[in-house]
Amino acid sequence: MGAGLAAIGAGLAVVGAGIGIGQIGGKAMEGIARQPSAVGDIRTNMIVAAALVEGAALFAIVLALLVLFIQSPN
Repeated sequence: MGAGLAAIGAGLAVVGAGIGIGQIGGKAMEGIARQPSAVGDIRTNMIVAAALVEGAALFAIVLALLVLFIQSPN
């Protein structure tokens, strides 16, 4: 049962990260279209935000793997 829950947790983390990065990219493109002179600032903030989302997803995947491989002593 732990393996199934770990797989579901890892899958949800990946799906959430994909949706989040898609939203970040889309909103950054909207911002660049509205104000092309701010492309450098928008791009920098987009990359930082995407990295934070990826970091959170990686953390969730590591936790799912810990749940999978570390057995609690009973």
